[in-house]
Amino acid sequence: MPSINPKKSLGQHFLTDKNIAAKITGALSCSGYDQVIEIGPGTGVLTEFLLENRKFETRLIEIDRESADYLRMRFPEIAGNITETDFLQYPVDREYSSPVAVIGNFPYNISSQIFFRILEFRHLVAEVVCMLQKEVAERITSPPGSKVYGILSVLLQAFYKTEMLFSVGPQVFIPPPRVRSAVIRLTRYPASGLDCNEQLFFNVVKTAFNQRRKMLRNSLGSFPALKKMGNEPSDKILSQRPEQLSVDDFVRITRFIESYS
Repeated sequence: MPSINPKKSLGQHFLTDKNIAAKITGALSCSGYDQVIEIGPGTGVLTEFLLENRKFETRLIEIDRESADYLRMRFPEIAGNITETDFLQYPVDREYSSPVAVIGNFPYNISSQIFFRILEFRHLVAEVVCMLQKEVAERITSPPGSKVYGILSVLLQAFYKTEMLFSVGPQVFIPPPRVRSAVIRLTRYPASGLDCNEQLFFNVVKTAFNQRRKMLRNSLGSFPALKKMGNEPSDKILSQRPEQLSVDDFVRITRFIESYS
């Protein structure tokens, strides 16, 4: 079977360690879903273990034609489940009507975009297990008060339990990346949604962190309703910076804006 050369333009770093591949796929809970989407399978090192699990059906999303052709030859039994496209354009809600899990070694250069795409389909994506740049993994799983706590931290933690599982060194990839990697798991909370307008919640969080060094009364100045909130002597929340606030704090601010809009 022909080999594949990793493409720098696609951010490809092929995992070669099967023990790590087994650990990644083994982190799936297999609970609450019977379908799994693998993003960027490359040479199929995760796919091999996914296909051993009969609890779910696996679909591969691969943007690279060479990799897609290779995967069809290596795994002819699922050739019909290989979709040659960009996950950022993949219509999850048109392809699935019941919960799915997402797994993959995410390309470092678009991992944040993948998570925002997952958030678009949060009502369908029940679980995510993925390997990505350790710096991004730490940002996603960090608590309020951390210097790396940011937009992705709040938005993902609003809907998912986030867990750092283990770190991975560069020596198990071809070519070795210049950074360390880490594997995380996101598990969707059972609640159907937030107790506020979710579109407004996203807007509030993004607006606050766009000026993260400012106090909220300044960074959220575009929301006139907060002037009324700031007049309450007992409420000091607007004197804080966005990285100090929990998900519940942002929900509270969003609900206040709603009530006075």
